[in-house]
Amino acid sequence: MTEPILRTLIVDDEPLAIDRLRMMCEAISSLRVVGTALDADAALALIGSETPDLLLLDIAMPGMDGMRLARLLDERPARPLVIFATAYDHHALEAFEVAAVDYLLKPIAHDRLRRAIERARQARPCAPSRGPLRELWVPHRSEMVRIDTAAIERIEAERDYMRLHVGQRSYMVHMTITALEQRLDPAEFVRLHRSAIVRRDLIERFQRDRAGSWTAILRNGQAMRIGRSYLAAARAMAGR
Repeated sequence: MTEPILRTLIVDDEPLAIDRLRMMCEAISSLRVVGTALDADAALALIGSETPDLLLLDIAMPGMDGMRLARLLDERPARPLVIFATAYDHHALEAFEVAAVDYLLKPIAHDRLRRAIERARQARPCAPSRGPLRELWVPHRSEMVRIDTAAIERIEAERDYMRLHVGQRSYMVHMTITALEQRLDPAEFVRLHRSAIVRRDLIERFQRDRAGSWTAILRNGQAMRIGRSYLAAARAMAGR
């Protein structure tokens, strides 16, 4: 079966960077470069006329920067996927906030670009889905890492961020706990506190102390306090 072609627009204020990216793209059979732009205004015009599937987008550009351009794409009915290609590593978290597929640091290696394109290819058919969230792309160092929700054990709020606990590792995402709760499958996750969501099948038992407060005991022995507003959900799990 032939891979779908990703119609690609390269946006960078350095002509040499555009030429190098174009040459790299020409070596990838699932890509077709439909245009290049030296600034965000020119990119917007090409997005309107060429309707690309993918943007290879620089961040630091004169006038409107790449991050602002990515945010403007949300207003379009057919939003192209975005892979950032930049010389700066401190925008990775912001890239997640605008739902970038990947974050590449210059100079970009051929195999790193290929992996990013493969991520874009996999993300393309999933974009319209309205079912429960099955994966999250999270910033980690200078990359975007895909996390299967099935691997998440618990989620804890830390101000405006969520910490996802996956085995021995944890990842931070910029999202409110309520917004994340609404996107997770309620058959798999339960909110036990205003700052905590837990995977249901990791809860071993519920425990009540003398003061009447309830705690969830996880399989690893960890105890998580249950907030009064969320006690009904715990009782429903226990069939009470």
